[in-house]
Amino acid sequence: MLTRRRFVEALGLSTAVAGLRGVAAAEPVGQSQMPGPPSTVTTPPRDFGPNGAPTTYFTDPDVVTVDPLFNRFILANSAITRLWTGGLWCEGPAWSAQGQYLVWSDIPSNRQLRWLEDDGRVTVCRHPSNNSNGNTFDFEGRQLSCEHLTRRVVRYEHDGSTTVIADAYNGKRLNSPNDVVAHRDGSYWFTDPPYGRSLYEGQPGPRELPTGLYRVDKSRKVTLAIPEEQVPDPNGLAFSADYKTLYVVSTGKGPGDSGPGGKGDLFAFDISADGAASNPRRFADFMIDGVKCGPDGVRCDVDGNLWVSSNAGRAVGYNGVTVWTPQGKLIGRIRLPEVCANICFGGPKRNRLFMAASQSLYAVYVNTQGAGPS
Repeated sequence: MLTRRRFVEALGLSTAVAGLRGVAAAEPVGQSQMPGPPSTVTTPPRDFGPNGAPTTYFTDPDVVTVDPLFNRFILANSAITRLWTGGLWCEGPAWSAQGQYLVWSDIPSNRQLRWLEDDGRVTVCRHPSNNSNGNTFDFEGRQLSCEHLTRRVVRYEHDGSTTVIADAYNGKRLNSPNDVVAHRDGSYWFTDPPYGRSLYEGQPGPRELPTGLYRVDKSRKVTLAIPEEQVPDPNGLAFSADYKTLYVVSTGKGPGDSGPGGKGDLFAFDISADGAASNPRRFADFMIDGVKCGPDGVRCDVDGNLWVSSNAGRAVGYNGVTVWTPQGKLIGRIRLPEVCANICFGGPKRNRLFMAASQSLYAVYVNTQGAGPS
């Protein structure tokens, strides 16, 4: 029988137990018990939008160290941010040091977009853009663009005029120039795969040349620097910080290819003082954890590392950027929720990595600087 005294005693005991539970609940949770911030690979995945939950306590969960060497290039309090979304297929980011803006291509939309450093505003830079793909700036601050539709490489002069850098080789029209970089000797180097010979990214048409990589000297003489036999379907390219090494991406089979096409590798070449490429060698095959992380765009930092975009298709957690030492050692990865096509360094200090990924533009600050103009 429950007497009044026993009722009061039982009530006191339950109150005390509840109080202890409350104290325990109020105590700080140990680090091992704290949930990690959301990332690209969590369920639910991270929200990269402006209203998404904070993800960075000290290091961004999607900046992944593979080798401790990578830690010196990470900024602990810098988060990956999505600066813009709304494209169809974004490519070719390039940084204008003079204008303090980033320009990139939305190829199927036939436009170039511009992100402004001062207020983060995005505007249309050029429309139509002739389905431009890769962009860069030379040592005089002039923008270079590879146009799929017109099958040419152009330079936009400071007075607003356009100069055609190359549209043919040995009297035959180029395929669809893809990426271009400037050498400090005044020459321009560009790749010419066939990917722009599609209705979505350019215009179908007959092939007149094999794929290749070309050099244009200051007199605008075009020479074949690297033939298809050495690098089939050449795509992204970049010089090392000392301009003695050229890195070239070889991607998959394109429209009109009669051979097997590239295999998603990156090749390296020695570049002599007279502009000749020699000693071809495979730098990496981009098989990571059994996943093919197909490269596209590549840029070098002042420390010699290579930052390479990654297209792993539906392999969640492997799209984004891979980072390699000059010796070909993978040291880090940046995970994005979209396939990453091209990258560049920019910002006032050239210490911000911009990533054009499918429909969006992402960025993250790093503890190094890009080598040369972007």
